[in-house]
Amino acid sequence: MKPLRILVVEDDPVIGMLLGEMLLAMGHEVCSIERDEGGAVAAAARHHPDLVIADATLGAGSGLRAIDTMQIGRMLRHLFIAGDALRVARLRPDAVILQKPFNEAALTLGMRQAFA
Repeated sequence: MKPLRILVVEDDPVIGMLLGEMLLAMGHEVCSIERDEGGAVAAAARHHPDLVIADATLGAGSGLRAIDTMQIGRMLRHLFIAGDALRVARLRPDAVILQKPFNEAALTLGMRQAFA
């Protein structure tokens, strides 16, 4: 997979940092790590990422709504990470969803599915 500019949306600072480090080690650029819906939408407009990896449930807002807002007027590749992937799958049956915790192999597969 070619190097991507990736926006991470994760409200847990430790998970966000670890995911960012994993993506960097995989050769990708992390353009921003955002912790809430508003920051995520603003960062997407500012950085124009190739991919957004968003926690479906945020302490301040929703990763699902953030993606909906980011996609107004354009197609944006994304995947969701979630503690309860089944709940997210019921809300978004066609979405690419990774169940937390996940490893690099699962992340790579999810990223490829987001571009399929």
